[in-house]
Amino acid sequence: MKLKTKSFDIAEHLNTLEEIRVFLQEVVATGDESDFIHALNTAARAIGMTEVAKKAGVTRAGLYKSLAEDGNPKFITISKVTKALGCKIGVL
Repeated sequence: MKLKTKSFDIAEHLNTLEEIRVFLQEVVATGDESDFIHALNTAARAIGMTEVAKKAGVTRAGLYKSLAEDGNPKFITISKVTKALGCKIGVL
């Protein structure tokens, strides 16, 4: 019998805003800028890109483009998405 596997997607396991906050904090603590943008993409997918785009005041297509692997979002977009995810950007 052949073993079937599927790719692990953390977005499927981020069920609450608190889990998303902790996930983003960990990425900030251990990753770099591109890791954080990827984490925002993951968190937005966990909630739903359409809902996050609406809360952030950007188009769904624009959100996908900004948070894509080769995306280069402006700081204002990152800030709006972070707020739409129920988080704040801070300096410690």
